[in-house]
Amino acid sequence: MDDERATSGRTRRRAKPLDRTRLEELALAYVARFATSSGKLRAYLRRKLRERGYVEGEDADVEELVSRYAEKGYVDDEAYGRARASELTARGYGARRVEQSLRAAGIGEDLRHDLEPGEGVRRQAALVLARKRRFGPFGQPLGGAPDEVRKLKEKRLAAMVRAGHEFDHARRVLEARTIEELEEWVAETPDESL
Repeated sequence: MDDERATSGRTRRRAKPLDRTRLEELALAYVARFATSSGKLRAYLRRKLRERGYVEGEDADVEELVSRYAEKGYVDDEAYGRARASELTARGYGARRVEQSLRAAGIGEDLRHDLEPGEGVRRQAALVLARKRRFGPFGQPLGGAPDEVRKLKEKRLAAMVRAGHEFDHARRVLEARTIEELEEWVAETPDESL
């Protein structure tokens, strides 16, 4: 099917190239609709410019627009990063996945480092994932052939590591005998930032 034609058989009109006013309207609509970071806003505006182009003779200053919106408080990287990090750890993701998500959102390295979850939050996130996926003491006792049990343990360990947890934390959660043992492990953390 031709790109010029929609499925209904009508000819699709090409979108007009963006001008400064329309670019600002797109940016404002984006930040009004989504909690976002300056990096995500920048990527959105650049994508729109690639798709539609820009009016000749004018300069599309995306950086100036993004910095102006940050100054006005429409975009706040720290608030976005803090909310995103909190959301991911509450869902059971580890520090590495949090860092990857913040990097993908365009959060700067210093801010990513400041928002890195503490030890207590990391342990709590590992516990949440284990409870959600029924790993360790939250699941059924492993039975069967020793080779099958070993493979299942390896799969679960790999799943926790892929979710961003440290190897030692994942192993500790999977080898725990009781839920109380894990809860004590989380509670004994010197970090009070749970």
